[in-house]
Amino acid sequence: MTEIPIDATAASAELERRARALKAAHGGRYLPIPQGSDMWVFGYGSLMWNPEFDYLDCVPALLFGWHRTFCVYSHRYRGTPERPGLVLGLDAGGSCRGMAYRVAAENVDSTLDYLWEREMVTGVYRPSMLSLRLGAGRDGGRIRAVGFVVDRHHPQYAGGLDMEAATDIICTGHGLRGPNADYLFNTVDHLDVLGIADTPLHLMARRVAERIGR
Repeated sequence: MTEIPIDATAASAELERRARALKAAHGGRYLPIPQGSDMWVFGYGSLMWNPEFDYLDCVPALLFGWHRTFCVYSHRYRGTPERPGLVLGLDAGGSCRGMAYRVAAENVDSTLDYLWEREMVTGVYRPSMLSLRLGAGRDGGRIRAVGFVVDRHHPQYAGGLDMEAATDIICTGHGLRGPNADYLFNTVDHLDVLGIADTPLHLMARRVAERIGR
């Protein structure tokens, strides 16, 4: 596997520039969320089982136009630059079931700062406002939520990997937050708890479990 090296200094400077530009465009925030309003955040991967921010409400949600897939090389949390892992991203096409978190207005700024620090380490994602349909008990209402979609032009974009190649990477990846396989298993286990079917992820989890003897 050939990786394109990332210049950390240049990447950091570009992220700072992007942050300043977004805040200048949106009244001091990364995204156009009105002052005094609550904010929704869409979780489709680790945010479903490890959000690490305070929220008022958490409900099932459906996103159209994007799908959950292992399409991002991880150089930090589940891998290293020398031996990348794979983590989930929202890539174009299809749909995705996940969870929507409602954040109180007074916590919007601190939550946005936290999400930027968590998701925008190298800029492989693009912060976006996504249109969601809320699940049972909410009459299928539509909301706008903060989400992070993959940047297909970024060196860490790993779209197009076949199942075998992705399995190889996940079996060997290990980063600051532990084995890459644990990230996959935690995600699939939480999908099961939530009653969300994701056939490709469940198939991959079975293959990885067989490979590592879990």
